Amino acid sequence: MRSFKTLDDMGDVRGKRVLVREDLNVPMADGKVSDATRLKATIPTVTELADKGAIVLLLAHFGRPKGERKPEMSLALVTKPYEQVLGRPVRFIDDCVGEGAQDAVATMGEGDIAILENTRFHAGEEKNDPALADAMAKLGDFYVNDAFSAAHRAHASTEGLAHRLPAFAGRAMQAELDALDKALGNPEHPVAAVVGGAKVSTKLDVLKHLVGKVDHLIIGGGMANTFLAARGVDVGKSLCEHDLTDTAEAIMDAADSAGCTVHLPYDVVVAKEFKPNPETRTVNVHEVAADEMILDIGPAATEALADALKTCKTLVWNGPLGAFETPPFDVATVTLAKTAAALTKEGQLVSVAGGGDTVAALNQAGVADEFSFVSTAGGAFLEWMEGKDLPGVAALAS
Repeated sequence: MRSFKTLDDMGDVRGKRVLVREDLNVPMADGKVSDATRLKATIPTVTELADKGAIVLLLAHFGRPKGERKPEMSLALVTKPYEQVLGRPVRFIDDCVGEGAQDAVATMGEGDIAILENTRFHAGEEKNDPALADAMAKLGDFYVNDAFSAAHRAHASTEGLAHRLPAFAGRAMQAELDALDKALGNPEHPVAAVVGGAKVSTKLDVLKHLVGKVDHLIIGGGMANTFLAARGVDVGKSLCEHDLTDTAEAIMDAADSAGCTVHLPYDVVVAKEFKPNPETRTVNVHEVAADEMILDIGPAATEALADALKTCKTLVWNGPLGAFETPPFDVATVTLAKTAAALTKEGQLVSVAGGGDTVAALNQAGVADEFSFVSTAGGAFLEWMEGKDLPGVAALAS
C-alpha cells in the first residue's frame, strides 16, 4: 500500500481552517438518528484537531438529493445529534461553498467545530466538478479525509479537494488503511478469506482477486451452491446461478494454479421452506433432495473450517456462511466467527471483516468487538477486496 500522510504530519494547525471529510450519512427513523456508529467514528479526528486549536469544518453527504436542496436531506438534521455524541458545541453552516459559508467560517475561533451543508446539494459533487472543488477549497487551509466508506467515489469532496489543499488521512481512515494493509496488502501468511453472500455474480471480482492473494478461500452463503453445482452436486431448489458454473469452475482452476485451497461444505443444513425455524435436515451435499434448499453449512464442515483457521495467521471476512438472519441458519456463521474471535484474542490471528451483512452477523455472534478490525464501509470495502484503487485513498498518497 502506498504511504499517506496523517494528522501527525500536519504541523501546527492552531487557527487554521481544516476541511474534514467525514461520513455522517446516518440512518434516520422518525426524524431521529437510529444508529450513531458513523458519528462516533469521527470523534478521534475531530476532537484531536479541535484540541490543537484548529477551526474544524466537516464536509459530508446525506442521502441522494441529486444536486437539489431537499430539507429532509439537510445535515442540519444531524447537527444536534452529532453535538450530543461529540459532547461539544457544533455549529451548522447552510452551505459548503460561497460567500455565505466563507462569512460564517470567518466568525469561528480556535477549536470551534461546524458541519457544512450536504455536499450533494451541488450537482458538481458527484461529477467531481473542478469548479466546485475550487470553491470548497477556498474555505480551508488543510484537507483531511476521514471517510473510508466514501473513498471509492471520485467526488469533489472525496478526491478533488485532496489535490487542492495539503491532504492528510484522519484517524479513522488511518486505522482502516493500516488494518487493510495487514489483511491483504502485506499480510502474515497463511491467509484465509471467508467470502459469503447470495450470488457469485456480486462477488466475481473479489473471488478472482483473492485466489492469487490468500492460502485458504472459504466460500459460503448461496454462492457456495453455484460452486457445488459446478462440481456436479445436485443442489435441489437451492439458490444457485447455474449459468455461472463454468465461471465457478474457472475460479477453482485458478485457485489450484495459485496454490490456494478452496473450501466448500460437504455437509449442509437443508429445509423445504425458507422461514424461521422450519423442519430441517443435516445431510451430505450429495443427499440434498429435489424439493430441499441448502440454507447453512453443516456442523462437520464448520468444524473443519475452524481447524483450517487455527493454521492461519490472517483472516479477511466478507459475507455470512448461511442465511444468518433466519434462525436456525445462523449457526455456522456464529460458530466460525466465535472461533476467529477466540484465535484473535489469543494473539494467533489478525482478523479483519467488513460489509453490512458481515457486521450484522458478527454483532449477532457477539464478537464484533473481538476482531482485530471491523470495517463499516460497504462498497469501499468490497472494491478494496477486488483489488481496485480507491480514488479517495489514492489522492492521499504521499
